[in-house]
Amino acid sequence: METFWGYERADGLVGIRNHVAVIPSVSCANGVVEAIAREVPQVVPLYHSNGCGRGGKDLLGHSKALQNLCKNPNIAAVLVVGLGCEVVNAEGMAMVSAFAGRSVERIMIQEEGGSQKSAAKGVKIVKKFIEDTKKLKARPFPLEKLVVGLECGGSDAFSGITANPAVGMAADWIVDNGGTVLLTETTEMIGTSHILERRAINRAVAGKIAEIIEHTTKKTEKVLGPLAKIAIAPGNMDGGMSCIREKSLGCIVKAGSRQISEVIDYAEAPKGTGLVIMDGPGYDTESMTGLAAAGAQVIIFTTGMGNPIGFPIVPVIKVASTSKMFREMEDDMDVNAGEILEGRTLQDLGTYVRDRMIKVINGENTKAEMNRQNGIICIYTQTTSF
Repeated sequence: METFWGYERADGLVGIRNHVAVIPSVSCANGVVEAIAREVPQVVPLYHSNGCGRGGKDLLGHSKALQNLCKNPNIAAVLVVGLGCEVVNAEGMAMVSAFAGRSVERIMIQEEGGSQKSAAKGVKIVKKFIEDTKKLKARPFPLEKLVVGLECGGSDAFSGITANPAVGMAADWIVDNGGTVLLTETTEMIGTSHILERRAINRAVAGKIAEIIEHTTKKTEKVLGPLAKIAIAPGNMDGGMSCIREKSLGCIVKAGSRQISEVIDYAEAPKGTGLVIMDGPGYDTESMTGLAAAGAQVIIFTTGMGNPIGFPIVPVIKVASTSKMFREMEDDMDVNAGEILEGRTLQDLGTYVRDRMIKVINGENTKAEMNRQNGIICIYTQTTSF
């Protein structure tokens, strides 16, 4: 039986990293989070620009995303830093994490008497968390405990014939061994509904696939009008792509060929295992936030033009579509899928992606982790502020 090394959590999930995270409930608390992280660099800060000034679907979506990030399995302990007058509830974030069995504390800047007092209290809390997490030991777990997120950004004309197919083979291997693979970026499924529907495990899942792609297509047409059929970034065009359907056909290949077992909302944890579609945006940083909130322990990110961004609590494996780009951005790329164009077989490279993924899961750092390419958390916004 295939296994990986991880840290068991009280809720039954398994982390492949053992992070102590510090997350604000609102962007107004980012300064205190930064002060704590500056004093205790071993913690992982999750800066974001949300938490207030939103209502309706956005409020519910942002609350869910932040709450679910607090219980990502790669987090062993979390400090929630609130302000006191924000819309997103810091207490709710802390409670969700506590119910998931994580070590958790909450501080409120307005209650503590300001930023400096809050940061000083936070430093004491996270230092205790760090000592406690050192006592946790990793052990082997079956692949059914593994959730892998899939992402692509800065795609080029080669992404769909090198990087994405190689990742697709690794995705099939994960599913065949009982694990879960999350395919997202619904905008990059436009034009492929007929293909994905045929892969659905039943009619209900097929109907849901058709529904989310149709909704995204109509939304794109409403926003972009005549430009909707293009709907790709300038970098995609520079890389030789012509339209959204061409990009979509390459995008879905990274999910392999297995049946689609479920369709979930953005930042929602899947109910079962297998190949799962998460309805989500095409913007890389928003998409990765959704994957992490859904419980992904690792993300495989294919890129044609070169994208260095990682994610604070989840290791991100970068797969380059060409050798030229890999050599130009070797500081940021983990796998060179361009070797397929130079004679290496797709089967061989797919096996290499799988083996590299397992090494990362078992503790090997990705280039994004080495470079501290954590960025800032971006949460999908569907409506407008008020």
